Amino acid sequence: LKKRLEKCNQDMLEYVEEFREFSRMVLSRLTGLSTDKAEVKREVENLLTRVEHDLLKEQLLEEAEEKKRLKVMLNASCDLMLEGIRSLKVVKKTGGKHGSWMKDSGKKHNKIYLLSGSINNVILEFANIMTFLENNQTLKARRVPLPLPWEGTGHVIYQGFLFYHRHGSLNEIVKFNIHRRSVADQMLLPGAGRIPAYQLSPQTKIDLAVDEQGLWALHAEPETEGNIVITKLNAAAMVVEHSWDTPCSTQGAEAAFMACNTLHVVHNSPSGGSSHIQCVYNVLGALNAHTNPGLHFPKRQGGHSTVHYNPKEKQLFAWGDGSQILYKLHTKQKV
Repeated sequence: LKKRLEKCNQDMLEYVEEFREFSRMVLSRLTGLSTDKAEVKREVENLLTRVEHDLLKEQLLEEAEEKKRLKVMLNASCDLMLEGIRSLKVVKKTGGKHGSWMKDSGKKHNKIYLLSGSINNVILEFANIMTFLENNQTLKARRVPLPLPWEGTGHVIYQGFLFYHRHGSLNEIVKFNIHRRSVADQMLLPGAGRIPAYQLSPQTKIDLAVDEQGLWALHAEPETEGNIVITKLNAAAMVVEHSWDTPCSTQGAEAAFMACNTLHVVHNSPSGGSSHIQCVYNVLGALNAHTNPGLHFPKRQGGHSTVHYNPKEKQLFAWGDGSQILYKLHTKQKV
């Protein structure tokens, strides 16, 4: 029995020693695994860094190519920026609170067009400014009826066509041939029509604009927190060319206009105070939203139903409380 106990103890000691050897081996391998794990982790992190760097580089190249394409599309030679609003001229007072008046900046003639009201279907066409100024001006105007009425005051006339938001539609833009008195084309503006383009002009859901680069559309969307969305339109094909979300809010805004690829948002107080340009946004990134803030409209107290830029004359055609107004602009070269 004694010998058996001694042998049992001896066997146990051998087992303990073997277990110790096994434990040391396992620990050694675990240490190696930890080292390998750390090495693999470093390699993965380095790989991720290289992938992120390559993706960023590719993104920057794509953005540069897109910017180059936009510059070609928008003719980046337009290098003027608004520095001030020099003077005001109240040309006439005719019509109600809402309306718009304009020239066709895409044509060489001097015809004046009057579109009175926020819902209507008749354009008044005058041969020139002198005819428009006459007291019996409506008798000398050519009346152009529309088969589909307009809504709001955000319409423009460009290259012989009236572009307007059709009354009763969410976001349909109509292209109307004034000479032929017929609808030439129609399109839908994605995302537009659900909320007003400007808080202080709730009658206008889509505001069309013309500048040196052609036809634009301005609107707001709930998804952009009520900020203004700019859309470049192809006037010939009636399709969207590009859209930009801007940081310019519709809150406190009464109107806006495009000039040289740049959005200028006109703000006022709800009771009608001194209008001023509160936000500026250039679609090519040449200006930011805080460039030239607070440019005030001269001398006049009241609101605007419409403020549209004429790129040929470098003037603003505005409608304010039934008055037809011209503002001359002071511009300078972009730095």
